[in-house]
Amino acid sequence: MADYITTTADNSKKRARNNDENDSESKKSKSGQVDLNKINFDCEKKNAKDLTWNLKIVSWNVAGLRAWLKKDVIQYLKKENPDIICLQEIKCTEKQIPDEAKLPGYKIYINSGDKAGYSGVALYSKKKPISVRMGKEIKELDDNEGRVIEAEYEQFFLVSTYIPNAGAGLKTLPKRMKWDKEFCKYLKLLDTKKPVVLTGDLNVAHEEIDIANPKTNTKSAGFTKEERDNMSLLLKQGFIDTFRTLNPEKTGAYTFWTYFHNARAKNVGWRLDYFILSKRLMDNVCDSDIRSEVLGSDHCPIVLYINV
Repeated sequence: MADYITTTADNSKKRARNNDENDSESKKSKSGQVDLNKINFDCEKKNAKDLTWNLKIVSWNVAGLRAWLKKDVIQYLKKENPDIICLQEIKCTEKQIPDEAKLPGYKIYINSGDKAGYSGVALYSKKKPISVRMGKEIKELDDNEGRVIEAEYEQFFLVSTYIPNAGAGLKTLPKRMKWDKEFCKYLKLLDTKKPVVLTGDLNVAHEEIDIANPKTNTKSAGFTKEERDNMSLLLKQGFIDTFRTLNPEKTGAYTFWTYFHNARAKNVGWRLDYFILSKRLMDNVCDSDIRSEVLGSDHCPIVLYINV
């Protein structure tokens, strides 16, 4: 979520400024995409079982779908050509989605929540899932804000989520702690039925390697000990952080940058977006990548290549 810089000043004010169209970084992101022809959208890696990927999933916090659409993002999605697209923070209802967001070849599912212009997640899938549940339909969760979509496929459950932020001055940290506890129980229950692929904006930089300025952010939302400990607890329940497992020592790998202080150009960022999988799926993962060069939001897309 675009509420982070390297101090604990009022995050709501930062959010307003981040969305200011006069902000210089915002102007840069609206000026067009990078040369997409320079990006390798295929995955040449094979996993330990010598399998090549047959499913590609993209996840992206778009920080407002209608504004995001104005930034040449459809060209990127066409180039990437994923089988499944998970979007977070769409800030609109299904009725408000512009025609250009209705990508041909995909079935679209929207969980917009009860509050207009806030939160919201979307799932695009080329293959129709066996079933789809919105967060409000999942009894284990208290989701009336449009934070979760669960899709069941033959081989796995896919959960796309936009996890609550701890807020300015950590005022909503108790809400976040309650959510983490309920969400962990929910994922463990799903995992007893079939493997889980969890993705989205998890609103936490798990380790110091996942943030540019760890020492100055220990009391910032998204990097508190409580939030990081909860992520550790989740991983101990039989789940794997795919990117960090494949890249244990890779530094400077971030998925979010504030629009202020030229942070993206300087790569002063946070890794807030993840593909977290049931351990028994890890041998099927061919790669877990970060498209840091792709513009359109204060977050960038992440990509999972897997054989299922």
